[in-house]
This record gives sequence, C-alpha cells and structure tokens, in this order.
Amino acid sequence: MASVTIHLLEVHFEVEGDDDKVFARLFERHINAWSRAYARECDRRARARDDRAIGDQEPTR
Repeated sequence: MASVTIHLLEVHFEVEGDDDKVFARLFERHINAWSRAYARECDRRARARDDRAIGDQEPTR
C-alpha cells in the first residue's frame, strides 16, 4: 500500500452526548478496519514474493 502522510486533519461533527467519546469510538472502529486491511495486504505481498522466489532461496518471512 502507498504511504500517506497527513499534515492537517480537521473533523467536524455534531453528536448527542460526549463528543470525545463518540469520536474515539468511531475512530477506533475505522482505524482498526484499516489496520486489518493493511496487514492482509502486507501478508498477501509477502506470500506473492515468496511464491516468486527461486527454488534455492529461503522465504524472507
């Protein structure tokens, strides 16, 4: 996956209740989903790299 650097992030939302708790819950849900997808992509790339390795090379994992 491509590397992304965020220099400025602004989030505006209106919620009923504690804004910080709602934001934390939503952020955690979405960052965890992103993290799982990133890990799957890294694993897929590592398997593909290992599958392409010449027979006398050790897998790089």
